[in-house]
Order: sequence, then structure tokens, then C-alpha cells
Amino acid sequence: MQRDGLRVIPLGGLGEIGLNMMVLEYKDDLIVIDAGLMFPEDYMLGIDMVIPDISYLRQKKDNLKAIILTHGHEDHIGALPFVLKEFNVPVYGTPFTLALVQEKLREHEGIGKVEFKRVRPRDLVDIGPFQVEFIRTCHSIVDGVGLGITTPVGVLVHTGDFKIDQAPAGGDLTDLRKFSEYGERGVLVLLSDSTNAEREGYTLSEREIGQKLEEIIRVSKGRVIVALFASNVQRIQQVMDISAKYDRKVALVGRNIVTNTRIASDLGYIRLPRGMVDVKEVDKYPPEKLLLFTTGSQGEPMSALSLMAMDNHKDVRIQRGDTVILSSRFIPGNEKAITHMINHLCRRGAEVIYEKISAIHVSGHGYREELRLMLNLIRPEYFIPIHGEYRHLVQHIQLAREVGMSEERLLLAEDGEVISFHNGKGKIIDRVEVGKVFVDGKGVGDVEDAVLRDRRHLSEDGMVIPVMVINERTGEVVSGPDIISRGFLFEEKKDEILQQAKAVIKEALEVVSLESKTDEFEMDELVRRALKRFFRKEMGRRPVIIPVIIEM
Repeated sequence: MQRDGLRVIPLGGLGEIGLNMMVLEYKDDLIVIDAGLMFPEDYMLGIDMVIPDISYLRQKKDNLKAIILTHGHEDHIGALPFVLKEFNVPVYGTPFTLALVQEKLREHEGIGKVEFKRVRPRDLVDIGPFQVEFIRTCHSIVDGVGLGITTPVGVLVHTGDFKIDQAPAGGDLTDLRKFSEYGERGVLVLLSDSTNAEREGYTLSEREIGQKLEEIIRVSKGRVIVALFASNVQRIQQVMDISAKYDRKVALVGRNIVTNTRIASDLGYIRLPRGMVDVKEVDKYPPEKLLLFTTGSQGEPMSALSLMAMDNHKDVRIQRGDTVILSSRFIPGNEKAITHMINHLCRRGAEVIYEKISAIHVSGHGYREELRLMLNLIRPEYFIPIHGEYRHLVQHIQLAREVGMSEERLLLAEDGEVISFHNGKGKIIDRVEVGKVFVDGKGVGDVEDAVLRDRRHLSEDGMVIPVMVINERTGEVVSGPDIISRGFLFEEKKDEILQQAKAVIKEALEVVSLESKTDEFEMDELVRRALKRFFRKEMGRRPVIIPVIIEM
């Protein structure tokens, strides 16, 4: 690998939504931008979250100088507790971002004292050979920033997650003037958010969403329950202001929304209304005088809204006449869980309003015209699309072509590829080890693909456990075979099939030698093969077969 150039190495976020983590390396010094997680996909049975493989950082442990955070969403900070267990380095971020990180670290053990470096937009910090400037961006969370990074070989601009909203709810505009200044200075490479590269036009303004929410709240006759991401404090403030206008008391339902609202209030990002209602007291107020904030807009099974939908929440029961607003988008992969929850809310008499029937949410990521504007402001020598699935990266590359960038200046990279900038030239030169690390409970990385295959196999075909007691000297079957099955057969067919399966085992035992009968491993394989053939032939199924051979 070229040692004198600048190396840009994505460890996650280029080819998937989430898992955002980027390494910048010059000579022996490294900095990391973001450390995000990815929520598990449908096939990742039992997995709580997915984090990037940081094997490359372990190889360079003594050279890592800092971690820089662009904002506080889970796909940018969620893996940080696992990284900080191994690396004692300063963490740079804006006040709200660092407050969310500090709250998150309280849930994790084994992390030493972390040096947090609080920064504000337009602050400049020197970290080894890198000078980093923080640039305000508008996103669906407060305190988001992009980065202008001056290196010995040129300037790199990293947009973070951004959109260009001319009338944002919180008043924080993307700092186009500062981005434009970098364009005037000359930028070697631009790394830009690609999440909405497929969507034409511009994102709606948060003010327009606020008007729609006000219209719904104004005409609602009963309680209003607003479900949203707990980090979207601009939207929370919007709705709190609307509630005050229509004389509705506000209650917060769910640990995350209580925590994030407290943090935002302490930092001055939100103004809490007077006389907020404790969730345990909501039944004491007239329905038309109440508005409840909650989490669970993605149908998470143990979220407050899902518990309400199933009538299992300890404090809040859905009533006929309630209006439930899901003020967030359907994240791909969550559609089934969300629609299941909506159906149950409707069964309990609530009117449910969601993005497919009303414009009550707007993305925090810029659409194509905003991405095009960023390209034109920066006018980089090289362009690398980041933050998105592969098709999003391809669409963003196409946008760069449309604004006049030449093909050799467009670098379509994926996780693990090493992009080198040396002597004014940029190209992909190498690949490092990357991947997805599964977190299952307290286990980190102890679940491999083979385990997921077994879990999927069990979920689809069930399990059969043949049990036998064998004389270890003579090979005689002393007891059994007995067969236990789970998730495999209907009760009415169970006895008949299992009796046949027992007969198959006995027949298989009749033709084997004494040596095989007294070898536990041989007996395991014999029983497994016999039952596997039988179930496939008779039923076309492939249950997991776990023989239990007890010798005596």
C-alpha cells in the first residue's frame, strides 16, 4: 500500500443502509469518521444488531488518533460502545451527539474513561496531519455536521447526512456558504450522502409537514398519539408547539423518548411545555385535551406503540376515537411489522395516519436536486458516493456525470476497498478485511453465518431428536429409540410418522457391525442419515436431526 498518499477506507456504509464507518489514513496516522450499526435483516434470526468488522483498526491500534462523529443517529454512533472497549481515543462531536453517546455508554460495561471533545459548527481542530472543520448540516436530528478535512495531499469534504431545507423546523440551515468556500478553495475529493439518490426533485420542507400535522391535530376529536423517532427533536418541538396552540396537554410514553427529550431540553434544543402529564395520569384527562408522544413507529415488538396495539401496555390503552400518527417512513424490511401493528391499532378503534396515506413525514436525506447542488458547490477533482446501497451509489455517480465530471474522476467504491490519493491521482489500489459482526445479546461476533443457517433451518423445518440407550459393550439397544419433535409435524399425523421413523432406525441398526454399534460417532451419523432419507422421501422436509445416544 502506498504510504505517502492519503488513503480513504470505508469499513461500512458503502453498499448497505447503516454500518457507516470511514477510515482516513496518512502515513502512520488514522482517524475514523462515525461508527454506526445496522439493524438486522429478516434472515438474521435472533440477532440484535450488526456492527462493522474493525479488524483493520486492530492492526493499526497504536496509530488511531481520534473518532469523529457527524451526528447522533444509531447508524452513525451505534457501534461506538464496541469500538471504545478496544480503543482509548478522543471522540469529537457536537453537544447533542455526544450527549446521546454518553447515555448509550451507560448501558455497556468494560469501557474506560472516554475523552469527549465537544465541538460546534465552524470549529477547527488539528488531529495529527489532519485539520478538521465542522460544517452545519440540516438533517432529521439536531446538531448534524459535515466535515472539511485538510490533509497534506489536499482537501477532503465529507457531507455527513444532509438535506437542503430552506425552512427547517429547528432553524438550522445546511451551511451552503461554508461548503461553497471549500469549493472556491479547491477540493481534492468529495464524499457525499447517497441515500436518496434515486428520488427526483427536492425534499419537502419540515414546515410543510408541520402544517399537515397541525391540520390533523386540529380536527381530531379524541386523543392524538404521535409515534416518531426519539432523536427527531425538531419534530417533537413542532408538535409540542401545535399542542399548546390547541390546548392539549403533552405526555411522553417510552424510555427512549423520555431520555432524548430530557437531553435535548438540558442542552436547550427543545422547550418543554408547562404542566406535562405523567404517563400514569393520562386517564384523568379528557381525551380531546391530550397528546401523547411515543416510539415504535417501525413496529418493534417491545416498543410502546406495539404494546398499545396489542393492549399490553401497562399505562396506556388504545380507545375508540384515538388518532395515531406514524410520523416516520417505513424503513425497508419493517413493512410487515408496521402493517401488522396498524391492523391491531385499527381493530381497537383508532384512526391510523401514516406516510402512505398522508404527507406526515419528510426524509432527512437530500433528493437528487440537492445532491446535484452539493456537487456543483464543491466541484471536486474526485467524487466518492457514500451512505447507501450499491444502487444508490450508482445513481449518485450518474448525477456526477450529469454535472460534467469525467469518468476517471468518479470512484465507485465498496466496503473494504482502499482509495489512494497520491501525487494528485486518485484510484482504488487495494482491499482490506471487512464484514458484518453480529451482536446477539452479550455475544459480539460469536454468531457466524453457519449459526444463522442453522437458525433459519430450524425455523423452516423444525427439529427431530431421536433418543436411544445402548449397551456400550454389546451394542444392544437397551431403551428406545424414542423420538421427540418440535416444529415439524401436526399432532394428528405425529404418531404415525414417528412410529415409521422408529422402524427406520431399527432397520438401519440391524445391518451394521458390532464395531459401529459401539462407536458413538458412527451411531450418530447412522441415525442421522437414515432419518434424513426417510423424511425427505416421505414428506419432502429437512428437519434438523440431533441424535442423542446414551451409552451404559
